[in-house]
Amino acid sequence: MRTEEDALNQIERARGRKPKLTDDQVTMAHGSGGKAAAALIQAVFIEAFGAPDGEELRDAAILDLPGTRIAYTTDSYVVQPIRFPGASIGELAVNGTVNDLAVSGARPAWLSAGFILEEGLAMDELRAIAADMRQAADAAGVRIVTGDTKVVPRGAADQVFITTSGIGVIPEERRLGGAQVRQGDRVLISGPIAAHGMAVMIARGNLAISAPIESDSAPVNHWVEAMYAAVEPEAVRWMRDPTRGGLGTVANELARDTELGVLLDEEAIAVAPEVRGACDMLGIDPLYVANEGCFIAVVAADAADAAVAAMRAAGADQASVIGEIIADLPGMVAVRNGFGGTRLMDMLVTDPLPRIC
Repeated sequence: MRTEEDALNQIERARGRKPKLTDDQVTMAHGSGGKAAAALIQAVFIEAFGAPDGEELRDAAILDLPGTRIAYTTDSYVVQPIRFPGASIGELAVNGTVNDLAVSGARPAWLSAGFILEEGLAMDELRAIAADMRQAADAAGVRIVTGDTKVVPRGAADQVFITTSGIGVIPEERRLGGAQVRQGDRVLISGPIAAHGMAVMIARGNLAISAPIESDSAPVNHWVEAMYAAVEPEAVRWMRDPTRGGLGTVANELARDTELGVLLDEEAIAVAPEVRGACDMLGIDPLYVANEGCFIAVVAADAADAAVAAMRAAGADQASVIGEIIADLPGMVAVRNGFGGTRLMDMLVTDPLPRIC
């Protein structure tokens, strides 16, 4: 049985295997959420700013304040087009930050919003984006309480870029991280994958593909709270939302940080038929496509059924168990197909769908 001390030692060894940055210039791959992005973060930003002592890198910083713990996160949105089936850049900016807080175990509460506006942006479009953000904030139960606006000359941006930051309060009993993960734990997902990335790609109109695909952009905090209400807090080990790089990249980060294996059941991972068809036409594995309205959780085996049932009751009607944590293949991800065969899945190297969030 792996002890917490063993787990922490394994995580420290994993941190020692830092990705190397070999590029002389920034490329689109550095925004993919995969290997190139990890190398950029490690070699430039962690090198300059440092990493929190004793903390693994995650979607939000966990800060201890007198009498409470909070999660604090920030993210920027540069999606093109700014309006696509199922959502807009404004809705995405709220949901993305809410979800980063939720998968850190926090209850999202307050957001800030910064706007970089290109000269010539239609005022009606800006009003519509603001209305989308207000509606998304209301749906998530958060407030946008402060912000900033800058305008740049025509051609210096792409209509509008949005940066949102968020703060959430973490209940004392919630402790998440790679050190909590154990062999035999189950991997859960709250819903289907790959819809967001494909919706944005098709909306660009430069592909000979037409399909009724809508982004899955949605707040996941209500589903997270439902899961916590149904199981003991310590049964929830680890969470993440699989945005850039998709489920495949997030699963690799889990395996790397814990030095345990992750075995995924391909048949259990829901992909809408129209989404799978579009991925097949483009030669893209849906496991690498970004999502903006689902989350991955690792929970104790005896809590998995209750967690899934609670999420389904809260509206995540396709929540399911999609895999387990194994001792074999430490630091690696294997995907088992419907015929019983398995393949290894590496972290995303380049981004097949640039600028989808």
